[in-house]
Amino acid sequence: MRGPITSLLFERLVRPPHRFGLLSLPLLSFPARFAGPVLVDEDVQLALFVCYELHHRGFDGVDDRWEWNPSLLEVREILEARFEEGLARAVRYPPGSRPGQTRQALAELVAGAVDGPDLAGFLRRQADLEQFREFVAHRSIHDLKETDPHTLAIPRLSDRPRAALAEIQADASGGGRAGRTRSELFGTTMRGLGMDDSYGAHLGRVPAITLAVSNAMSLFGLHRRHLGALLGHLAAVEMTSSASDHLYSLGLRRLGCDEATRRFYDERVRVHDEQTRADAAPEHTSAEAAPEHVRTDAAHEQIAADDMCGGFAARYPSRAGDVLYGAACALALDRLFAEHVMGHWRRGASSLREAGAATRS
Repeated sequence: MRGPITSLLFERLVRPPHRFGLLSLPLLSFPARFAGPVLVDEDVQLALFVCYELHHRGFDGVDDRWEWNPSLLEVREILEARFEEGLARAVRYPPGSRPGQTRQALAELVAGAVDGPDLAGFLRRQADLEQFREFVAHRSIHDLKETDPHTLAIPRLSDRPRAALAEIQADASGGGRAGRTRSELFGTTMRGLGMDDSYGAHLGRVPAITLAVSNAMSLFGLHRRHLGALLGHLAAVEMTSSASDHLYSLGLRRLGCDEATRRFYDERVRVHDEQTRADAAPEHTSAEAAPEHVRTDAAHEQIAADDMCGGFAARYPSRAGDVLYGAACALALDRLFAEHVMGHWRRGASSLREAGAATRS
């Protein structure tokens, strides 16, 4: 619990589903409660995360019927409205791109993103083992369920964008092979670092900005109106991850970690390297004429930008700006996360919260 909202929410959720009404949550109705930056509001972000988690794996001791309880959805709607306002203040809505130029627009957005602290470079060159464990604890909040929010878009798509997203998610799910999903590989990394890899084990210690990174994915994934933003969010992740993952792997190697502990980060680099080799192959007249290995080795970043986002923007030109907005939100939240972590480390402090720490406003 991090404040009055989560305190009351936790007390209610362990009881059978019931209607408690907004009058029992008076702080939610006062705009002054949200006068501060909502992206770093511990109480709001944890409350929203809890509401979203009921749509994912839920909580032990919480009745599954809470997932669609009208009372809780009313609370979630208010929290979401504040969260969306916070995102809109932090991220300018980009102008839409013309059909056929979505990949270029995404590439320009990634290249022009406001620079933040070089967290990946620090982890590669300087971080000690405890700092790396801190970083992994933060990332566990969404890397242990990485594919889930984005997968929610599959039944809402058709044709080329649907096939592209399904391909990305199938690979993230290990191609149906047990032990090869990205969440399982991340669990191996955590165990290799001597950490508890159980789902949600580090929830109580991560700060609001870490929760906001996860909440943005759930916000976009659970609402059809945010479908374009969800696709753009995933594209930004795919377009920026291979370079940073390479540095994370090198940092773990510097710290003496074995291949199994590094595999989560090496896997995305492998796919990127395969695409680099494929791009160097002779051109073909069409994708259908290309050798099988060239087609199947296509990097996720190309599939996400061209087939998924490009296909969506071509079908819904008026929503091309939504795609870019989702990508911009992903980039902005990652920068704010890096600023939080590096700011604490520069002061010689932990970037995680103390277990059971009270909310500080």
